[in-house]
Amino acid sequence: MSQPATKVEDKKCVLNHEISHKPDYAFLDVQIPAEQKIMVEGSAMATMSPNMKMKTKMKGGLGRILTGESLFINEFTAEGTAGSMGIAPAVPGDMDHVFIDGETVFLQGSSYVASTPEVNVETKFQGIGKGFFSGESLFFIKCSGKGDLWFNTYGGMLAIDVKDDFVVDTGYVVGFTEGLEYKVESVGGMKSLFFSGEGLVCRFKGQGKLWIQTRQAPSFVSWVNPFRPVKSKS
Repeated sequence: MSQPATKVEDKKCVLNHEISHKPDYAFLDVQIPAEQKIMVEGSAMATMSPNMKMKTKMKGGLGRILTGESLFINEFTAEGTAGSMGIAPAVPGDMDHVFIDGETVFLQGSSYVASTPEVNVETKFQGIGKGFFSGESLFFIKCSGKGDLWFNTYGGMLAIDVKDDFVVDTGYVVGFTEGLEYKVESVGGMKSLFFSGEGLVCRFKGQGKLWIQTRQAPSFVSWVNPFRPVKSKS
C-alpha cells in the first residue's frame, strides 16, 4: 500500500513540492514561482502547466553517456506566472529530497531526478579499482552547491547514518554524502565471487549519510529470465 503523500512546505527547500505514491511508484509534484527554473532528467517530465518552457542542456558530456544516463538535462522555466510540474522517474520505486547547502552528495548514475539550477551536477570518475572491477559504472554523479535535489531508487529506500564502518552490496548503493569514503572488495574468494550469488561490496568508512535501495535491477532480470517465452527453432 502506498504511503500518504509527503508534502514539503515547512521544511528547508527552494521549491514547495509533494512526493506521492511512495514507496512503490513515487511521483513528484513541484510548484515553480514565476520566472524560476527547475532542472529535470530527460524523459522524466510527466505533466506541466501550459506556461512552462523547456530548454535542453548538455550536462556531464562523455561521463553521462558512460553512466547510462541521458546526455541531456531539461531546463524548465515558469514564464510570466507561477507554474507546476509532475515528474515521474523511469523505474518503479521510492524518491527522496535533500536540501544541499554547501555539502556534496554522490549518486549512482541512474538515481538523479531533478534539482534547482544552483545545484551543480557533474560526473566524477571512480577509478579503475572502484569502477571497473565492481561491475558498476566508472562514473557517478556529484551534486554540490545550494538548493533542492531529488533522487530515486529501484524499490524502497533506506537512509542510514554511518558513524564509522558499514558494508553494502555495490548494486544496492543509491548515494552518499562526502563525509564517507569507500573501497570495493569481495565478500569471499574467487569461488564465492562467481558461484555464491554474492559478489562485490562497498565498505564505507567515516561519518555521513548513505542511501540504499531494497531491490536491484540485475537480480530482477535474472529472476524474470526463465519465464521469458522462447521461440523454438524450426
